[in-house]
Order: sequence, then C-alpha cells, then structure tokens
Amino acid sequence: MSDEVRGSDDVRGWLSPKAVAAEAGVSQEFDLSQCVREPIHLLGGVQSYGALVAARLHDAVVDTVSRNAGDVLGRAAGELVGRPVTELVGDEQWALARESTEVAGAGEGTPDGPAASGVLSLSLESDDGRMRLFDVTVHRVAELLVLEFEPRAADGPFVFQNFYPRVRLALHRLQGATSVTECCAAAVREVQALTGYDRVVAYRFDGAEGPGQVIAEVRNEGREPWLGLWFPASDIPPQARRLYARNWIRVIGDVDDATVGLLPELREGTGQPLDLSGSTLRTVSGYHLEYLRNIGVASSMSVSLLRDGELWGLIACHGDEPRRLTPEVRAACEFFGIALSLQLAAIAEREQADELSGRRRALAALLARLSSQEPDALLRPGSGMAELLRADGALLVRGTEVTATGDPVPAALPGLLERLAGRGPVGEVWSSDRVPEVLGLDAAEAEAQGVPAGLLFLPFNRAGDLLAWWRHEQPAPREWAADPARPVRTGPGGERLTPRGSAAVHRATVRGRSLPWSPAQRVVAGELWREMSGLLSRRMAELEARNTELARTNEDLDSFAHAAAHDLKEPLRGISNAAAFIVEDAGAVLDATSLRRLTTVRRLAERMDGLLDSLLHFSRLGQVGLERDELSLDEVVDDALLVAGGRLAEQRVTVVRPAPLPRVRADRERLREVLENLFVNAAKYAADEGTGERRVWVEAVPVAEPGGGEAVAVVVRDNGIGIPPGQQEDVLQLFRRLHRREERGGGSGVGLAVVKRIVERHGGRLWLESPVAAPGGGPGTAVWFTLGATDTL
Repeated sequence: MSDEVRGSDDVRGWLSPKAVAAEAGVSQEFDLSQCVREPIHLLGGVQSYGALVAARLHDAVVDTVSRNAGDVLGRAAGELVGRPVTELVGDEQWALARESTEVAGAGEGTPDGPAASGVLSLSLESDDGRMRLFDVTVHRVAELLVLEFEPRAADGPFVFQNFYPRVRLALHRLQGATSVTECCAAAVREVQALTGYDRVVAYRFDGAEGPGQVIAEVRNEGREPWLGLWFPASDIPPQARRLYARNWIRVIGDVDDATVGLLPELREGTGQPLDLSGSTLRTVSGYHLEYLRNIGVASSMSVSLLRDGELWGLIACHGDEPRRLTPEVRAACEFFGIALSLQLAAIAEREQADELSGRRRALAALLARLSSQEPDALLRPGSGMAELLRADGALLVRGTEVTATGDPVPAALPGLLERLAGRGPVGEVWSSDRVPEVLGLDAAEAEAQGVPAGLLFLPFNRAGDLLAWWRHEQPAPREWAADPARPVRTGPGGERLTPRGSAAVHRATVRGRSLPWSPAQRVVAGELWREMSGLLSRRMAELEARNTELARTNEDLDSFAHAAAHDLKEPLRGISNAAAFIVEDAGAVLDATSLRRLTTVRRLAERMDGLLDSLLHFSRLGQVGLERDELSLDEVVDDALLVAGGRLAEQRVTVVRPAPLPRVRADRERLREVLENLFVNAAKYAADEGTGERRVWVEAVPVAEPGGGEAVAVVVRDNGIGIPPGQQEDVLQLFRRLHRREERGGGSGVGLAVVKRIVERHGGRLWLESPVAAPGGGPGTAVWFTLGATDTL
C-alpha cells in the first residue's frame, strides 16, 4: 500500500489547549474489538428526554419502566412495574396503542428488514388535574408492547397542512435527479432544510462490511469539507449496521445526556436487559458518544438508505448544539429516507436497464457469429467475448480442452477455477472484484502467484466445464479521513477515531481489486450460458448420432473385410492350384514364356493370399475383446523376442533395454504383437554401427498428456534412415509403404496399422518422431505408444 499523510501539525493546531492535554494524557492501548462486540441493543437505558413503559400484551401488566418515569410521567417507576398499564394510560388509550401497532404494521420486525413504529398522541393527568400531552412511539418486542413517551413540544401541535408542502417539494426535487450523486446532493439539502442540522452528508458503503464514502454534503459556514472522503469500516461496526437496517431513523438529542436506566435492569426469564433494537429512545454506546464528542458533534440523526433489504448507505446529520426532533419531523425524515431509497433504486434500475440493453445487443451480435461455428469460436481474436463484459480476457473449459483469449492470461487461472468451481450451483454466476481477499492473499502475493483481481464464471456442469472472464488489478487511490490501518487515535474525548476532516487526509491506494462486475454483466453472462448450454447440447446430440453411425459403419466395414478376405481366399487357392497343375501336367510341352507366366500367376496368388491373411487379422482386431492383466513389460518384451528373434538374428540386430521396464495393465497377446511388429520394423531400418552389428532400443519414458497429467509411454527407437514428417501419418495406414516391396526386407505394409489399432483399442495413442538422437547411422525414428489411463502400475 502506498500512502501519504498530511496535516498532523494542522490537526493539533485547531484543537484547544485543553483538548491537546486530554489527548496526551490518554493511553494508546484501545481495544477496537470491544466496540465490535458490544451488544448495543442491550445497553439497558434510554435518553433522558423521554420515558419508556413496556407492558405485556396478554394481561396489560407493566414489565419494564425507565427510572425517570416519575419526572416525565408523574408516576414513579417502582409504582408502575407489576401494575396494569391502564392505571397509567386508561383502557381507551391502551386499546388505541395496541391498535396502532396493527394499523402501522409495527410488529417485532425481522433481522432482515426495517421494523415499523406506530406514533400517536396520548394524554396523562398530572397531580394538579391538568392534562399533559405526549407524543408516543409504539412498537412490539416479543410479548411486550413498548410505549416511548416524549412530552409534546412547547410550540404547539403538529399541523400537517403546514408541514406537508415542504416534504412534497423535497420529494419532487428528488424525482428530478438523474444520477445517484445528484439525487443524494438534493437529499442532503432537503434534510438540512427540514431539520436544521449544521452538517448533513450522504454516506455510501463499499459492500456490506466495507468502509464508506461521503458522496454528497451540505454544511454551514466554517466547517471543513468531508465530500469525497472515505471513513474506516470500524466507524460503523457490524451490530450497528444491523440496527440501521432494521430502523429507518436514529436520533441522538444530546451527546452529553445522562443515560436513564431501566427497572428492572434484567428481565425475568432472559437474564438480559430489555431488547431496545426498535426503540426511538434507546441510549447510545459510550464508544459512539466519544466518537461524536471527538469530532465536535453535540447531536445527530442517521437515516438509513436500503437497497433490496440491505443497508446501502446513510444520511448522517450532525448538530453543533443539542437538538430534539419531534416525532412528526422524525416521521417526515423517515418517510424521506424511504422515498430516497426508492428513488436510488429506480436510478440504479434505469442505469442497469440501459447497460443491459447495450450488452444484449453485443451478445446478439456475438451469438450470430457463433451460430454456424464451434463454441471455441467465442475465444478467437476479434470475437468480442472479453469485451462483452468489459473484461481483460475470457476462458472456456470443455473436458481437457482449455481455450483462452486475452493477454496476458493469469498463470494461476486454470487451477484457481478448478478450486472455486464448486462454490456455486451449475448455471449460476459466481463473481468477485477482490479475488485475492477471497483467497486470503494480499495484493503482492496475488501478483506473484498470477491470481487475477476480478473473476466471473459459470459452471456448465459438475464435470468442470465452465466459461470465465477475468480482470486485472485496478489500483484505486482514496482519500481517507483517517488511516484505515490505524483507525483508533487518541482524542480530547477519549481514545476513539479522531479527528476527522480535510485537515487530516490520509491518501492510500487500494490494491488487489478490479473494476466491480455490474448486475447487467452478470445477467448477460447467464444468458450467454443458457445459449451456449443449448448449443453444446445440440452439438453433443449431433456428435453422439455421428458416433453411433460411425460405429455402425465400422462394424459393417469390419464384417465386409472379414467376409471378403475369407471368401476371396477359396478362388485364389483354386487359381494357384490350377496354375500348379498346368505346369506339372504340361510343363514339357509349354514354351519358356508360358512357363514364366504361370509361375508369375502362382507367385501373385501367394502374395494375394498373404495380403488377405493380413486383412483378416486386421479386421479381427476390431471384433475380439481385450483381456487386460497386470503384466511385466520386460516379460512381454522377452515373449516378443522369442517370436521375432530368428528374423532379428538373421539381420544381426540386438534389442537393447537401457533400464528395467515398468509393470502394465494390458492384453498380453496383443501387447506382444505390438512389440514384435515394432522390433521387426525397426530392424529393417537399423544402421550398421561399423561392427556389422545393429541395435534397436526399447524403454519407458514419462510423457505429458494433451489434457494434462502424466503417463508412461513405451518407445522403440532405431538409428536408420528416418521418416520425413509429411509421411509419418501415411506409414500408419493399411498397406502403405515408403519403399518398394522387395526393398528393406519386404513386408505387406500392415504392421504399423495393426500396432496403431491395438494401441487405440487399449485407449492409448501412437505417434512417431523423426529424426531422433540415436548413436551412429542415420537420423533415426522413434515409435511411441501409451496404453490408456491405467497403462502403468
């Protein structure tokens, strides 16, 4: 992280001598985790300007009362607990309070959404017989109905007709905003006009648990600007965010207010204080009060901004003096927060709809090019695949084939996708703009390992086929109101997050993140997945049909070859015999030319008989099943040499094994036939090393498989004339030779074709390599083969 801090001397300059002394005298050992763990909904107290009464719904008996009930309500807390609440508010007003929760929907709320509150006016008779008016906020907590009394303001009752035009005008201005920042800028102006706070800001969170940024601000003269500054996530810990998500509004009338406790302190049956999650009067954490005092705030209000039920941001209001807001003004601000949340959601939806429309047009163009091509065409240069999601590259995994576009492709991407593929269901988008954070890596480690900062992918199936896009890191400079690596600093009111403002800007660059993936990009990725899934399904069906037809054709060809070879041998024998009888019976009377011609007929018949035997043998290889056993490859080589040894000895050829060979799982007879053919074939081309002796080498070598992984290949090498690259495929075909039949020891041209078929029947592969490094002689040839997934033990 690169950073620059400025203004530390300026900060101390604007603090008073008393504040500087307080700062110097406080320990630097503040434990921030205490703040994070604090149960702020169970603090057991309320703000002193109002009183709380909680009564059981089923019998109307008072369960819990704030200890200032005597001062606020005229009835001591001890006199109310355990007594019917109707003795305080009367039957009619109690029924009205119960009804208000049903009408307003002010139930208990849920952890996933805001809890509503009913507001009504109640009157209580004082000792002197006068009626005192209260604004009462009502909500439920389990089996309790909680009433929070606030004395009616001295300036008289709320007049809706006077207040409504201001709210209506504010909402109208919101509706005219066309962007999030413009909407928030209008909102903070209107909230300040409604409430009179000295500073009002709109604050947006970077994710559910991330820091926040001030994106709009209005402030009275003489206050430092906060616009654009980032604030550490610890400013608003997780439990506070959960309460903000449940309650649209939170007001602190005076940071120096003396908290009023509850009676009883702990509820019977739970052993805990009354849950004040939905309370208007709920007291404030001491940590938060220190925070407000340290930044010079005497009163505050926060209005929640939600999107899809999640906390998106806040409208935060700060006052230089204590300030009480009437329930009507709070209700207006709450309503305003709801309207602003809806407007922000509408703006976001409009922006997403515009982006989605453009990306769908790009998707349609891409699919039009793909419709007549293979799916791999998506990853060809110029296809627009990466550009579809504004990514740096894309990757398609199908079985063992990996196709990618983009430069450079992150080195760790294939392994990373294999690791993450199980995190989401098939067909659902998984994305992150901070992959290193997900993996527990810092930016430097991620860069060293080749981990991309952003990743979006869709699994096609459980076999690992998927489509992915990636983005490289985009370092983002930020201006922080405090060092995010050291959010706790000693201040005049205690050790807590201080001071804040443009005089203490901490510049830092955020690493390990890419541009975020937008909802529209996620939608388009899903639509592409559906199109590709359909295309792949159709291609698979076509391929299966072709394979079925090909298998049937191969069976027919094998049957034809077997039948043809078998049926042709009988007339061929007749031709050969007839020629022999003519020579035997009439040889004395025939001229030399006729005898030579008859001899040629017999020789050609014998050659044709040999070719038919080879064809019969080749066709049977496709019909006879394999019997795999665990074998010693050295023993199979010995078997092959017993059969081919005579021919090798005639040509003075020795088979050399540089090292012991491994064990394999294969059909013994078929593997012996492979080695026999390769030894005889290599012996034909082995070169004399100057001693009259010739050698052929056989060994086992580890090789990389095309789809990844490693196998053991058997290789038979010679030092002969070699095979030109353009003819290496030809010699593997049936009856194909590179020389005339009478050259290089003759042969029918079937041997390598038989070897290839046996290897493929085992699930392996065969390939040639020429020239190769071989001692003496010519360039040499190496014939390699594997025996499938279980070829070695």
